[in-house]
Amino acid sequence: MALLAMKNTVPTHCQMPRIQSAPAFRQQSLLQFFILELSALILLAGYFVNPAAAQNKPADSELLSLSIEELMNVKVTTVSRDPQKLSQVASAVFVITQDDIRRSGATSIPDALRMAPGVQVERVGTDKWAISVRGFDGLYSNKLQVLMDGRSVYLPIFSGVLWEQQDTLMEDIERIEVIRGPAASVWGANAVNGVINIITKKAADTQGALLSAGGGSFEHGFVGARYGGMLNEDTPFRVYAKGFTRGQTQALSGENANDQWHSARGGFRFDHNRGIDQFTLQGDYFSNFDGSTLDKNAFNLGTNPLGQMRGRNEGGNVRFRWDRTFSEHSAFMLQAYYDRTQSQLLPVGKFDAESFDIDMQYRFPLADRHKVTVGANYRLYHNKVFDTSLLALTPREQTNHLGATFIRDDIALIPDRLMFTVGSRFEHNDFSGWEIQPSARLMWTPNNENSLWMAVSRAVRTPSRAENDAIINITPQVQNAFGSSLAKLPITALLNGSHSYNSEKLIAYELGYRHQFSPQASIDLAGFVNDYSQMRDSTPGAFSFNPLIPGQILFPLTINNQGSALTYGFETSVDWKPRDNWRLQGNYSFIHIDFFSNNLLTKSDPSGGGAEKTAPQHQVSVRSNYDFSEKLQLNLWLRYRSGIGFYNIPGYVTMDAKLAYRPVKNIELFVVGQNLFSQHHREFVSEFIPFVPATIPRGFYAGAQWRFW
Repeated sequence: MALLAMKNTVPTHCQMPRIQSAPAFRQQSLLQFFILELSALILLAGYFVNPAAAQNKPADSELLSLSIEELMNVKVTTVSRDPQKLSQVASAVFVITQDDIRRSGATSIPDALRMAPGVQVERVGTDKWAISVRGFDGLYSNKLQVLMDGRSVYLPIFSGVLWEQQDTLMEDIERIEVIRGPAASVWGANAVNGVINIITKKAADTQGALLSAGGGSFEHGFVGARYGGMLNEDTPFRVYAKGFTRGQTQALSGENANDQWHSARGGFRFDHNRGIDQFTLQGDYFSNFDGSTLDKNAFNLGTNPLGQMRGRNEGGNVRFRWDRTFSEHSAFMLQAYYDRTQSQLLPVGKFDAESFDIDMQYRFPLADRHKVTVGANYRLYHNKVFDTSLLALTPREQTNHLGATFIRDDIALIPDRLMFTVGSRFEHNDFSGWEIQPSARLMWTPNNENSLWMAVSRAVRTPSRAENDAIINITPQVQNAFGSSLAKLPITALLNGSHSYNSEKLIAYELGYRHQFSPQASIDLAGFVNDYSQMRDSTPGAFSFNPLIPGQILFPLTINNQGSALTYGFETSVDWKPRDNWRLQGNYSFIHIDFFSNNLLTKSDPSGGGAEKTAPQHQVSVRSNYDFSEKLQLNLWLRYRSGIGFYNIPGYVTMDAKLAYRPVKNIELFVVGQNLFSQHHREFVSEFIPFVPATIPRGFYAGAQWRFW
């Protein structure tokens, strides 16, 4: 194991034996058994738990029947943690509704996020995505906070989100709120460039039974089942299960990338109403079998001569929430959750992680024009990272703590016309100590058709465990960056963490405008300038000979905070209903990034100086939703993304299409085509883990959905 030989300070326990994964056919059999068993339990549940309580209610509401004006009045909660009309929010916000998700044909949360302006979504492989907001894209994008019903899924080990673990029954998502720009004064560190909050439906909105199934070329097969009932008149519940098998992407050589993905997931939700109190208990469990192939320069890291890997990750969570509503302007909230995951993909990595979080807030009016929100948060995070030939952390096991308080005041300078919001979060973490993250926002609404807002915010991205404690073998990345001539030399490049590494800082300036042309048309504009300081960079060390491997040359690099960056750009989205049965939505995003560093090697780092060329400068999305009748719908989605220069990936244009037919009210038949304009196209490359670059295939699938009450 090359990495362990490089670091003679790593204890001998690092040389762990390699664990072989189960055969693929056995994984798939277990998956199918799990799906069938849970689906059967869900469908049978209605016979044993008050079946008469599953009231006869229609299927999901058709948002195409709403006017654009009504859609602009949809309430969002992520910006301030309190319900606000979308048209009155002093922030760049985009809402992806359940109807948007259903009509798009998206089978995963990352694919649904492509609908939002300013969000970069790039598929790295079948089960891996690089997702960011306003630049600095990567497999471990570290400036984006992601929430599932207010539960943070940000991974402090590597500063990022493992998107293959973030899923639920797509039909149970009520909406996805996407904030572009800092929200650290409310959500804390790492809510630097944006926040994504996936909000699921209440149990009362998922009564009855649902069964969905289908399959196709890339989506080999999928099934989902859900049952909702009533324990009593005050306690609705639901249980669900889903599973799927997805095919392989293709390496640039034309060979399969060995990244087929088998997944199974199940969960429950109970809601209870008692007077002014509302209680929620919710939980999920998942199991994924996945894989990939190492790039040719990294074959020496693994035992498979072709670089092929198979792995597994699994975990679960449980969340409890208590809401007490005193009045329209006063409420209390307490939420706690526990989350545990295990992940293994050797020789890339293996870790166990668990977290406990408790969060509270209290909202109340003060005098005539102030609405104050105060809150506190505590989080415990424990993880154990096993050493591999790619990565080693010292110590192997660690527990970290985070504590925070925040205050926010919405001041009505001119009632219903001019609102000033000021607030800050005060947070302490084990890596960089105290962090203060203030924000000031001004919203002017001269009339019902126009609103103008501006904001100045400070946010920080706190160090990860890896940036403090890790040694990472980045030899394949260095060889790819400097060409084949370096690959012939016996050089091993090691990136070392540093305990002196500090938080990255951001001062953000934003300006936005919304205009309602008519009840059927609107436009939303947002511009930004982001000034980053103390950005992650690296310092090259002196070459030396490895005392453990004769003739081997070591090239060390150490993480530091000597980088800085300036980004600017704008996003616009347009919503128009030319007819009652036809809705058009379009958006355009532009971003420019300048990264500054004294290190000549930083341009070869995609998360450092190379970030100038890892984000597409231009993105366009146009969606058309057309209802021929109550039974027949055609939905088209055209997308353009400009090239990514760092990886020499050209720009592309593609289209998705979905045709849906309802022969009767509770049955929907559908056919979906994805990435229709080319047989394969490239999207992104992993920045730290040397996976083989992959191409994303064109795909077709068909299926049916059945609801009954």
